[in-house]
Amino acid sequence: MDSHRNVFDEPLESCSLSPRTGFTRSGACESGPEDLGVHSVCVQVTAEFLEFSRSRGNDLSTPMPQFAFPGLKPGDRWCLCAARWQEAFEVGLAPKVVLRATHARTLEVIDFADLKAHALDLS
Repeated sequence: MDSHRNVFDEPLESCSLSPRTGFTRSGACESGPEDLGVHSVCVQVTAEFLEFSRSRGNDLSTPMPQFAFPGLKPGDRWCLCAARWQEAFEVGLAPKVVLRATHARTLEVIDFADLKAHALDLS
């Protein structure tokens, strides 16, 4: 699998450089065999999603300077684990998705129709 392809089988676009995201912190939601969490979904986080994630044991809003992590705030884009997005989707709290910056590996976990229904980048 090409680590630089999106859900449209096109070149993967950048998700965010500020804050710098991605499994490799390249700014892109690249995903390969070493990324066991499948950090492949480029999302725009909301306050509701951040609270949901915190309630599931993954606090994405608190800064962790020791890991150069500034903490996320509503409106930030982030490469999210596909399973976490699916979990949020199932309870009606899935954040919006940037499909062109979402890795093709996401489709192993999430139905494309569900992603499209939450897309920020479809006209």
